[in-house]
Amino acid sequence: MNRICIAIIGAGNIGTAIADGLAKSGHFLAEDITLTRRRIQLLDGMKEQGFNIGEDNREAVRKSKVVILAVEPLQINKVLEEIAPELKPESHILISVITGVNTGQITRRVSEGVAVVRAMPNTAIAVRESMTCIASDRVDGSAIDVAKSIFDTVGKTIVIDEEEMIAATALGACGIAFFLRAIRAASQGGIEIGFHSLDALKIAAQTALGAATLLLTKENHPEYEIDRVTTPRGCTIAGLNQMEHEGFSSAMIKGITVSADRASKLYSNGGNEK
Repeated sequence: MNRICIAIIGAGNIGTAIADGLAKSGHFLAEDITLTRRRIQLLDGMKEQGFNIGEDNREAVRKSKVVILAVEPLQINKVLEEIAPELKPESHILISVITGVNTGQITRRVSEGVAVVRAMPNTAIAVRESMTCIASDRVDGSAIDVAKSIFDTVGKTIVIDEEEMIAATALGACGIAFFLRAIRAASQGGIEIGFHSLDALKIAAQTALGAATLLLTKENHPEYEIDRVTTPRGCTIAGLNQMEHEGFSSAMIKGITVSADRASKLYSNGGNEK
């Protein structure tokens, strides 16, 4: 059990997902995690689960070692101005999960020496299956290690270069929606061929989980596993070829590249473009 006090500033969807995942991992206590947001009544359910909730960001920072920034991009400057006096280089690690705001924009607004780390998780963090990319614009191994130790409890992590955060946003954070849409499409196909909707969704979701687990466990290329399923004149290759004819792979690739392009605009505008 890591008795690290954590403040999550801006506990909306991603902030509460992080808190929920950390507590359910068994490595952190809900009572050691403080959540803040402007509409505090929306955190009543988290309070019932044992989390500390409040509206005072400065107090939350004072009580914590790790501060996770999860506010909207347009709020970041105001929030940093508010909490900067409480951030101490010897006491705090600041982790931002905000899209469109790089570490340099944050370090310029806090005391010199405060460790700042960027983390890009996805919403599967709530079930401890996030893919989280971590980066820092400084060589600060201890801060990176702390951030990694936190996010390792709620999924997989990878340390990347700061300039790769745009790609991480598109492939990891946005990507979960793309795979959810693919599962939804598969379940709709299942309904059309005769399954009831709940059964179709369960089969599609478990099949997707099995496919991902095969790749992560065996570390084979997807085409290797595909070749093991396809047979001459078989139903699998017929379906695959038809999906490719309809542009399945091209659509997925295009969706990721378009998301990356939009993410790059968010970064160039300091998070001010929606």
